[in-house]
Amino acid sequence: MGVRKARVRQQRRREKSRRPLFRWTLVAVVGLGLVLLFTTTGRAGASHPEPRAMDHAGHVVGHERYEAYPRVAQVYQQAAAVPAVLDGLYCYCECSEHSAHYSLLDCFASDHAARCDVCLSEASIAHRMTRDGASLEQIRAAIDDLYGTSG
Repeated sequence: MGVRKARVRQQRRREKSRRPLFRWTLVAVVGLGLVLLFTTTGRAGASHPEPRAMDHAGHVVGHERYEAYPRVAQVYQQAAAVPAVLDGLYCYCECSEHSAHYSLLDCFASDHAARCDVCLSEASIAHRMTRDGASLEQIRAAIDDLYGTSG
């Protein structure tokens, strides 16, 4: 009977020693899967929309609404100056997926952009580059470079 108990104890020790290895392997596989998911979702396949043929006037919420937040107010004012350009830009906060936005312009039709640094940054870049004479393609390339893709 003593030999049998020793074998059972030995078997249990082997099983316990394998558990941490299995757990760490599982954690590593799940972690790698999540990294791959978040680095390829949206961005790699991101494509800029074609600007819509529409009257863009009034599509941007008035900057006065955000006077308590100077940066936000400034970027909303900039967005209102270049709405057709914003309508040709993919928004890298991926709001096309979670908020059904067509383009970066849609972010500024509500308070969405006021709460999103990605939207604010993209619109500020678009405004500055438009003011400096850049084409829509050049603006798209600069934004794609910033967010690490050539979409």
